[in-house]
Amino acid sequence: MSSNSKTNSKKIFITGIGTDVGKTIVSAIVVEALEADYFKPVQAGDLIYSDTDKVKELVSNTTSKFYPNSYALQTPMSPHAAAEIDGVTIDLKTVKLPKTNNDIVVEGAGGLLVPLNEKETILDLINSDYKVIVVSRHYLGSINHTLLTVKLLQEKGFDPVIIFSGEEHVTTEDIIQKMTGTQVIGRIDNEPYFDTMVVKEYASVFKDKLEAL
Repeated sequence: MSSNSKTNSKKIFITGIGTDVGKTIVSAIVVEALEADYFKPVQAGDLIYSDTDKVKELVSNTTSKFYPNSYALQTPMSPHAAAEIDGVTIDLKTVKLPKTNNDIVVEGAGGLLVPLNEKETILDLINSDYKVIVVSRHYLGSINHTLLTVKLLQEKGFDPVIIFSGEEHVTTEDIIQKMTGTQVIGRIDNEPYFDTMVVKEYASVFKDKLEAL
């Protein structure tokens, strides 16, 4: 058995209530906390310094493995449109979860209903045995977006948990927690920067709750 083997390994999907809410930072923290592997099936744009590159740079453990994207698209826009520009069609049958005995973190792109092609969305990447973490960040409209995201996941049979990011907004976070009944793993503040040490500190704080998923 390889050194990164674990019994009852977890598959954790990181989604957000929209774009730029902190999914990649959360992914790095979860990867570090669990010494998990990392996989982003679809990357649209930023190929020179991709989300995989960012997570790898922020993780300091030597156990995690980082797998290539199934689709690496040139343009920073919705995957279905970026794929059309590249002259390809995203086919979910070609998106294979890497084989590993380790825990693995899978990062989505944007929110749940971001189109991958004319029929399928990011939600279709989430298998029934995945644990789902929703990243929520306060802005005008974020309560609605968070409640819609959590409700859709619950309707699909998932029991999602939430990580808040950005400046704390108590009334927003309280009503989301009350109306969804969802466990909150914690919150990530507006840090002046994120490096391996900051990620490691958050990983230590979140570790127990993440291991219990």
